Amino acid sequence: MADGRRAATTRERWCQVHQLLDAGVGLLDCSRRLNLVLNTVKRYDRHTEPGLMVRAPGYRPTLVDPYREHLRRRRAENPAVPITHLLHEIKQMGYPGSANLLVRHINQGRVEADRAALSPRKATGLLLADPARQRVLHDQLAAACPEMTSCPPW
Repeated sequence: MADGRRAATTRERWCQVHQLLDAGVGLLDCSRRLNLVLNTVKRYDRHTEPGLMVRAPGYRPTLVDPYREHLRRRRAENPAVPITHLLHEIKQMGYPGSANLLVRHINQGRVEADRAALSPRKATGLLLADPARQRVLHDQLAAACPEMTSCPPW
């Protein structure tokens, strides 16, 4: 199972559900005691170990895949390289797809580490919901997008 807060929570909940179920507690009562939705408790019950519950995102192959290493290398060199430049480079290498497909591929985080990128909605939610993390998140966003700090506020 992967490391991280989500994985730790999954392991902890899986253990709680299985402890209650092993003690003879029913699924519905288990969901009430743990304040979880019944379908969630059923999902934990179906798995024999918590490591089986983590799923990697399954992506279908795309036209961008053959150019992934080039994109990864270019974005490592310069994280703020414009997508139009990347599109032009891979078009010269034979990429037959559209700019829209490239943008979606990059926004899904499939170039860097095959993980979902931080969406604007998620970033806004984090900024508004957790004031303690605002500075850290702001620094991460500024590192990813230097233009964010170069413009004066409205």
